[in-house]
Amino acid sequence: MTIISRLIALFIFLVTTASQASDIHISSLSELAKYAGESGHVITMEPGVYKLTDYLISDSISARRNRKVFQYITFSGSNNVFNLKGVEIELDTKIRTLLNPPIHSDEFLVTGSNNEFVGLTIRCVGNGTSPGGTVLQVAGESNVLKDITLHVAGSYPYGYGDLFGKGKQAETTIKHRKHSGLLVTGNETKLYRCKVYSRSFGHCFFIQQHPKNVYFEDCYAEGEVRTTDAVLAETSGPAFDVNFKTWTQNREGEYVVTPGYMKSLCEDGFRTYGICENITFKNCTAKNTRGGFELRFNSARLEDCTTIGTERAYWIGDNTTIINSKGDANYGPLLFVEGSHVDVELRVDSTESDRLVHSLITVLGADNKVVLKTTNDKKKQHELPILIGYTPPLHGESMSPYSEAETTGLELINETGMPLKIGKQAKDGVIKTNGNIIENNGVNVKVSEL
Repeated sequence: MTIISRLIALFIFLVTTASQASDIHISSLSELAKYAGESGHVITMEPGVYKLTDYLISDSISARRNRKVFQYITFSGSNNVFNLKGVEIELDTKIRTLLNPPIHSDEFLVTGSNNEFVGLTIRCVGNGTSPGGTVLQVAGESNVLKDITLHVAGSYPYGYGDLFGKGKQAETTIKHRKHSGLLVTGNETKLYRCKVYSRSFGHCFFIQQHPKNVYFEDCYAEGEVRTTDAVLAETSGPAFDVNFKTWTQNREGEYVVTPGYMKSLCEDGFRTYGICENITFKNCTAKNTRGGFELRFNSARLEDCTTIGTERAYWIGDNTTIINSKGDANYGPLLFVEGSHVDVELRVDSTESDRLVHSLITVLGADNKVVLKTTNDKKKQHELPILIGYTPPLHGESMSPYSEAETTGLELINETGMPLKIGKQAKDGVIKTNGNIIENNGVNVKVSEL
């Protein structure tokens, strides 16, 4: 079949589907669950707050647990439009505790394809916890989410970020129960103006299982931050009970919480796992998350993106492009390059902070191009070194030391006024800078002033 004939067939399918779609008005979660399993409808829900506990009464929770049905609502139908503007689902996290699902069991699940969801808010309340689950997973193909907002809570412990581990590692000193926001595993998923406000240890938005052509536009991820000094001031609780023993060593080689740093209490704002083809972020923002955009071992395209108050702003792998984006380095580095053939254009908003930060960026890999600009008067900035031929710290933890690694063919333009430190494994680079050179131990690394 030619491209033109395929397009004609798709057009006929869409027109036929639209003509057959039925307009349905609903006013309860039970009705929403019913039509979630059907196809070809336009469903409009009456605005209001709907409590999940009114839909899942205690008897049905017990029955669901016995049947091993751990999702609240599964959208298995296809070719639907769900108009959910003004609809808020109140998710009492105690339900998760009562259901006691296996690890990584998601709560609202989209398995159908070619659906559009508009305007839904899901808000977590209560003191229950999830064993590693996600509020919403989009698993089907070609689904579109617009103006979806998640308020996520329900993890243990909350208040420390990843200081004491991530849950599965042998080095973990406190066993975690994570609760994340929005997971994408389906091809051709598109998200517009979606927001995740995390008050939980878990990711805001993340991508797994190698989906293709995932697109984010005008999306927002937000966590909370807390100083390590505040953690050390505790006189009881989980951190106190393990004598503040961390899972990652600090710069003195000790496994203990170190004063002077800022920690995010959630995980990453936007995160990818594995190779996910053609991932795009446009005009997206991460605030007070651990990583702003942590896209390691992957290729992605970012345009007009922003980070604010993150532990590390952008952490990128092979073949990633960043255009006209920005971030601050108030609580941690602006950029980790951990791959090859990247093309980066970043602006530094600020490096002003009373917290300890040990670098502006680190770069390893081959044939990378990095352009660093500034939006502020460099005379008012703290000086943070640009480390060429260095790795990120272990696990990305700001308290941990850096190591050296091979970097070849780097093209760097530094307009920030920040100093450079070039390691002995840096080779064959071209650097233009208006910052001082702390040291240049590289081989055939040509440095000139801007």
